Amino acid sequence: MYIYNVTINVEEEVHDKWLSWMKETHIPDMLATGKFTGAKMCKVIIEEEMGGVTYSVQYSTPNKETLDVYYKDDANKLRQEANKLFAGKFVAFRTELEVIGEAVLTPAKK
Repeated sequence: MYIYNVTINVEEEVHDKWLSWMKETHIPDMLATGKFTGAKMCKVIIEEEMGGVTYSVQYSTPNKETLDVYYKDDANKLRQEANKLFAGKFVAFRTELEVIGEAVLTPAKK
């Protein structure tokens, strides 16, 4: 499994509108591409020198090939929508993560 991680710092003046858009529109649109199996949005707990609020959004995808198809078919359109609505009010950087293991704590049996 791969994780497509997008870290975004958004200016406080548009934060509430941006956060609503992410939850109600952008993340559902990303999932609707069919390239991702889930998404997790996390607030980064750090005081930014540049101000604003920082989030990490992690989109799970089965493999690198599926992610490459997303880049080819969908990425530009979805990025343009964010730039149209919030131009100059956020910065984003993207990383790809390959999941090499996962552990889950299960309750002890009585």
